[in-house]
Amino acid sequence: MTNAEQTVAENPKLEAIIDWLTDKKAENIRIYDVQNKTDYTDVIVVCEGNADVHNKAIASHLIDMAKENHLGVLSKEGIDNGQWILIDIGDLIVHIFMPQTREQYKIDELFTKVKNRIPGEELQ
Repeated sequence: MTNAEQTVAENPKLEAIIDWLTDKKAENIRIYDVQNKTDYTDVIVVCEGNADVHNKAIASHLIDMAKENHLGVLSKEGIDNGQWILIDIGDLIVHIFMPQTREQYKIDELFTKVKNRIPGEELQ
């Protein structure tokens, strides 16, 4: 079992969110366990869709299912544009990208650094 699989298995909320993303055909899903590495969340999920309309559909489904299951959606950003959507569910944040936007900002490199940092250490 990989670290990501173990993280999902130990977190029913994360497991549900991954299922909801998969329901709408989100691609290239990555999970970053950043508990004790950041002050603002415990888990970051990054995924992508193949068009801005696809990203909006993924986000809408995720928000609807979160509300239906009594998960608090604290914030949502970027839904109008669809290039980079952020959904804050408190201890879990979901980023939905267009592939080129994800690559441009090198998001996976950034969150890998966050995941591996020592608490209190500045990111380079």
